[in-house]
Amino acid sequence: MHSNMNYNDYTTEAIGLLQQLIQTPSYSREEDAAAQILFDFIGKCGLPAKRIGNNILVQESLDAQKPTLLLNAHIDTVKPVSSWTRDPFTPTIDGDCLYGLGANDCGGGLVSLLQAFRILRNKPLPYNLIFLASCEEEVSGSNGFSLALPQLPPIDVAIVGEPTGMQPAIAEKGLMVIDGIAHGKSGHAAREEGVNAIYEALDDLVWLRDYRFKKESALLGPTKMTVTILNSGTQHNVVPDECRFVIDVRTNEYYQNKYLFSFLQKHMKKCELKARSFRLSSSHINETHPLIECCKKMGMTPFGSPTLSDQALMPFPSFKLGPGDSARSHSADEYIRLSEIAQAIETYVTLITSPA
Repeated sequence: MHSNMNYNDYTTEAIGLLQQLIQTPSYSREEDAAAQILFDFIGKCGLPAKRIGNNILVQESLDAQKPTLLLNAHIDTVKPVSSWTRDPFTPTIDGDCLYGLGANDCGGGLVSLLQAFRILRNKPLPYNLIFLASCEEEVSGSNGFSLALPQLPPIDVAIVGEPTGMQPAIAEKGLMVIDGIAHGKSGHAAREEGVNAIYEALDDLVWLRDYRFKKESALLGPTKMTVTILNSGTQHNVVPDECRFVIDVRTNEYYQNKYLFSFLQKHMKKCELKARSFRLSSSHINETHPLIECCKKMGMTPFGSPTLSDQALMPFPSFKLGPGDSARSHSADEYIRLSEIAQAIETYVTLITSPA
C-alpha cells in the first residue's frame, strides 16, 4: 500500500514528534503544554482535531454501516525516579534507542497510532477510525478518558497503545483500593485497660491474607488482595484505639469490584471498609474477535496483562497493543527503540486493513 520510503517518512516524523513530547514535561494533570504540541501537530497534518480539556480527539465522518475502531494512547507521564543517569527531558538517541521520560510509556504507542491513523484515513477500511490521545491515565483522573468518553460516538472496539512488545494483551486486571479501620478503646499499656484496635483487626487481616478466590483466569491468574499500608498507635505506652490499613485488590475478569467489596464487608466483621472507587474494572476481549484472530494470523500471541490502563474505563471491548516493553515503564533511563516504532506503524496498518 505504501513504499518503504513512505513508511520511513512517517517513522522519522513520529520520532521527531516524540522528541518534542519528551522535552515537554507532561505529568498527570499537568499535560497542557504537551497536549498543545500534539494538537498543533495534528492540525498541521490537516486532521480535524478537537481538544477536550487535555484530551485530543480526531474524528472524521463515520459510515453507519461500519463498526467503529478507537485508537487510544495517553499523553501523561509519571514523575522521573531519582536514579535516572540521563536528563529525563532531553531526548537522546543512542544507536536504536531513544531515551526520555514517557518514550516507552506510552509515547511510542501514541505517535505510532497517530501515524497509522494518518496513513489509513482516506483508505477503504472495514472500520471507521477515531484517534484519542488521553490525559491523566497514570492517575486514572476524572479529566482524562472519562471526560472524553461522553463525546465519543458508539465504539465497537479499541486498540490501546500501551507497551506490550506488539503482542495483544486481551485481558487486564482491574484495581480497587479499600481503606479499612478497626476501632478499639485507648488505655494505659501497663494496666488491663482499653481495647487494642490492632488486635481487633488481626482476625480480619489474617483472613484477608489466607483467603483464595476460586475462579482463576488462564490469562490473568487469581484475584489478589494485599494489605499494603498499616498505621496504628501514638506511643509505646498507650493502647491504640484505631488501626487503619489499605488493601490493594487486583481483580481478574471473573469478579467485579462492587461484588468483591460486598464480599469483603461480609467476611471482615470487625473492620469498617470504604472503597475509594469501583470504576477501574478488569477488562477482557474475546479471543475470537476478528482483530485478535488477525493478530494470531500475523504471528502474535495473546496474553493477560497485570498492569492497569485506560482500558479499565472503557465500556466496550478493547485490547492493548503497542511498541516497547512494560518492564521499562516507570523506570530510570526509560527508552523506546526506533525500530519498534517503525514496526508498530506497519503492524497497525496491516492489522486495521484486514477484513473485519
